[in-house]
Amino acid sequence: MITATITSKGQITIPAEIRFALKLGAGDRIAFEMAPAGGFIFKPAQKMAVTALKGMFAKPAKAVSIEEMNAVIAKRGASAGLAK
Repeated sequence: MITATITSKGQITIPAEIRFALKLGAGDRIAFEMAPAGGFIFKPAQKMAVTALKGMFAKPAKAVSIEEMNAVIAKRGASAGLAK
């Protein structure tokens, strides 16, 4: 059995053997799921490539210029009492 010790800040160091088996590196995220029989399942959080987001949103019906965006923002800000 592989064990780890919890620090006073609630942190643990994942033993190298487990990091290598799960292909974990610095900055990777970990997911904890409650197991049906109690306890928790520990696994790498799902990684999603930015390219997976392509096509998630439809193209706008018409293009809007920066000037048009700024005008709408200013109008909404003024109507909300945020104008200076």
